[in-house]
Amino acid sequence: MSTKILGIETSCDETGVAVFDEQEGIIAQALYSQIDIHAEYGGVVPELASRDHIRKTALLTEQVMSEAGLTKQDIDGVAFTQGPGLIGALLVGSTFGRSLAYSWGCKAIGVHHMEGHLLAPMLEQNKPEFPFIALLVSGGHTQLVDVKDLGDYEILGESIDDAAGEAFDKTAKIMGLGYPGGPMLARLAEQGVAGRYKFPRPMTDRPGLDFSFSGLKTFAANTLRDCDGSEQALADIAYAFQEAVVDTLMIKCRRALKQTGRKQLVVAGGVSANVSLRNGLNDLMSKVNGKAFYPRPEFCTDNGAMIAYAGFCRYKLGQFESLAIKAKPRWPMSELR
Repeated sequence: MSTKILGIETSCDETGVAVFDEQEGIIAQALYSQIDIHAEYGGVVPELASRDHIRKTALLTEQVMSEAGLTKQDIDGVAFTQGPGLIGALLVGSTFGRSLAYSWGCKAIGVHHMEGHLLAPMLEQNKPEFPFIALLVSGGHTQLVDVKDLGDYEILGESIDDAAGEAFDKTAKIMGLGYPGGPMLARLAEQGVAGRYKFPRPMTDRPGLDFSFSGLKTFAANTLRDCDGSEQALADIAYAFQEAVVDTLMIKCRRALKQTGRKQLVVAGGVSANVSLRNGLNDLMSKVNGKAFYPRPEFCTDNGAMIAYAGFCRYKLGQFESLAIKAKPRWPMSELR
């Protein structure tokens, strides 16, 4: 009989639920975004996020189970994001998921949020094989990971301050583009002209694979203060900022590929949907006779499908949770095995 895993994602400001079937893949999913709730504040308010997860998680689970045509007897395991993320939001998903598994008489599976992102491209027909390099780029994380096998991860480099997505959002806020700002800045950059402004490529003039993006935000603020304030100037600043982030990520990816000898690159997380980044990394991989892999756009941001699939992988390894309800707001990937 085909294994079926229910996945629940509540790490930040999106409530995602999905069912993964061993033979058919994702057979039903639902996602609710809290953008409208947090837009008024210009960023995620943790308490409001937790409260909204409480309102939505059970409803979305009922919806997904109905759409999949399944009952509780059909589910072999309930996977939920156990960390990292906002502690309150994680506790909602962990409490609901663990309790659901207990009441349904199936396995409970705690999933690492970033492992979910890392494995999201495995849901596509064209998927990578172990080993590969993973670039995880989101609002909360920027990491380069040497993925040797499932659970065998070596962090090669990560951001020492702002994540790439966080830098996009903060710079967009400085420019008055609203919330969430990253996609708005990327759209504005499409109207920009190359060469008018030159931004630095932080930490690329020294060895290593760590990142730093907070300085780009400051550079953008100073550039904005000195410009004429026209729409074209804003577009040109957005273009230069995005170009700097993309170039920096490409330089570090090139180093990681050379250092490890890998020929496959997985790019996942919210920023992986950025068209400029995808074009740049596709060019990079073609030059080194390698290949880049991405999740479909709907699986780039937080979602239940990636948690369901990661939960399925852990289920096959026999890795389950005890009766204790746990949440890990800080959880290094190096602790996974």
